[in-house]
Amino acid sequence: MAALFAVCLTLSLTLTACSGNSGPLTGNYVDDTVTVADTLMATIALGADDPGRPEAETEARALINNYMARYRPQAKVNGLASFTTMQTALNSLAGHYANYANRPVPDALKDRLNKELKKAETGVVRGA
Repeated sequence: MAALFAVCLTLSLTLTACSGNSGPLTGNYVDDTVTVADTLMATIALGADDPGRPEAETEARALINNYMARYRPQAKVNGLASFTTMQTALNSLAGHYANYANRPVPDALKDRLNKELKKAETGVVRGA
């Protein structure tokens, strides 16, 4: 089941990357935040022995960079609680990928990231 999910995730990210824009980001802050949170939760849920994990992590890093590049400079967005929570989660995950590129996300970090991503997702849907 996890392998099938990884293949679907990889295909969807690959197809959207070929569209010529900044990946799955649409420019709608709410939709993009939900998409990024869901994608990252799926990526960190992949097992250490999953063959699609390295590619999914590479795509996750690109997604993190695109999201932050799009929304960090926007004053109307970067002051929202959902953005600061999302930024905290993205910085933690990006730091793990930068420092421990070949290691899976540890359980403690995975739990914290899932909580933060869900909190950001809930907050952005509420308008916070």
